Amino acid sequence: MASMLSCVIFPPPPSLIISVMSVVSLVAISGLGISEILGKHLQYSRFWNLNSEKSTRMQIKLSSRTGMLVFYVPAFLSGVASFVLYPNHDLRLFLVKATLTIHFFKRTIEVLFVHKYSTSGVVLDSAILISSSYFSATSSMIHGQYLTQGFPEPQVDLKYPGVLLFLLGISGNLYHHLLLASLRTKSDKEYKIPKGGLFGLVICPHYLFEVLGFIGILFISQTLYPLCFTVGTIVYLMGRSYATRRWYLSKFEDFPKDVKALIPYVRG
Repeated sequence: MASMLSCVIFPPPPSLIISVMSVVSLVAISGLGISEILGKHLQYSRFWNLNSEKSTRMQIKLSSRTGMLVFYVPAFLSGVASFVLYPNHDLRLFLVKATLTIHFFKRTIEVLFVHKYSTSGVVLDSAILISSSYFSATSSMIHGQYLTQGFPEPQVDLKYPGVLLFLLGISGNLYHHLLLASLRTKSDKEYKIPKGGLFGLVICPHYLFEVLGFIGILFISQTLYPLCFTVGTIVYLMGRSYATRRWYLSKFEDFPKDVKALIPYVRG
């Protein structure tokens, strides 16, 4: 296993911070996914007030739009700043900076102009946790990539397949967000069973394509931190998708039972 990884992953840079952050990212994000399956949710979207041990009156609730801007804007700004902090002519580093910046720019634009929101919101604690995760992940991926300058390239070059995967992921994610937005008018705040695209196969195809996008970034980077972050993100989004499917089953009697959570034809 180690020899196989060494063919596709740069050797870890001599940075204790990146090594520690890699392990923390994998364990912490995976733990959040397991918590989702167990019914303890990060408090945003349909789950914003389902599992709080505190009275909701003691919590600070942000609007969905504000909360999601808190999620994504710091990571986007980190990506923008990286073009100043890490100027160079290395194609792989440029692609990592560009894809992360584009990803979080797209999410910010969607928050502002695409999403149509229910009456739910985002609890401040969850907003800070998610924002910190995305910001630290973006900064760590870029810094870790910068530290590989001068290292021998992995034997298997995955950066061009990674670009294709990233483009597929970001396009599919946007398409399914547009489908979700089309379910609501401005005055309609209720949840509905989503249809179209891959919604006939899985309840969270937007998460599936987000996973593909991060796998694309991993392929472009071929470094340790994106590997740990991507594996953690897969576990988290699997857990969140599982919880989302369970929520739809409880809310809608006519929810189709053959629609899976995240991966088509794989049990939800």
